[in-house]
Amino acid sequence: MSGCCGHDAKFDGVSDDYKRRLWLVIALNAVMFAVEMSAGHLAGSQALQADALDFLGDALTYGISLAVIGASLRVRTNAALAKGISLFAMGVWVFGSTTYRVFYIGVPEAQIMGVVGALALATNLASVMLLVRYKDGDANVRSVWLCSRNDAIGNVAVMIAALGVWGTATGWPDLIVAGIMASLFLSSAFQIVRQALQERRAAGAHLHPGSA
Repeated sequence: MSGCCGHDAKFDGVSDDYKRRLWLVIALNAVMFAVEMSAGHLAGSQALQADALDFLGDALTYGISLAVIGASLRVRTNAALAKGISLFAMGVWVFGSTTYRVFYIGVPEAQIMGVVGALALATNLASVMLLVRYKDGDANVRSVWLCSRNDAIGNVAVMIAALGVWGTATGWPDLIVAGIMASLFLSSAFQIVRQALQERRAAGAHLHPGSA
């Protein structure tokens, strides 16, 4: 089947169908970044802003992924490492800004959080459906899947946070969800970096079989 990888080699993104799907998902993520970041500022929601950053990270990740499709393994693993580092940086930023807001808490607008969270979830479920058949590719392709998955999980979390804010009339549910999303960014960053380094080591072993 087109786009599937074998047992010995992982799918590297060289597929017209995969590229078309990536372009569509890039457009969806770019639009939702603008919508959700604006709504996050309007609602005073840290969770919405964290999720908007995830959309931005996805759009950039997918653009890099498109640019390196068909390139050498070193170029592809370098791209995956760069994306892993950027996810790590976003996770640190969200975690730091969330910690800051623990000492300066305002109550977000739960209604805006809920509506925008539902719109973002619908967008990301569409992205996940577009990319699910390619979720087990190499580090470059895998990073695309992880970002899409993060968005869908993050959107559900934002909606839960909105219910929590509405029910408690405090900002704590919003901050807790933002912290969880920061942890998800960091976890995905470690997964991407680890896989990229493993693929690079495996390629080196094939090139220099006697050096092990």
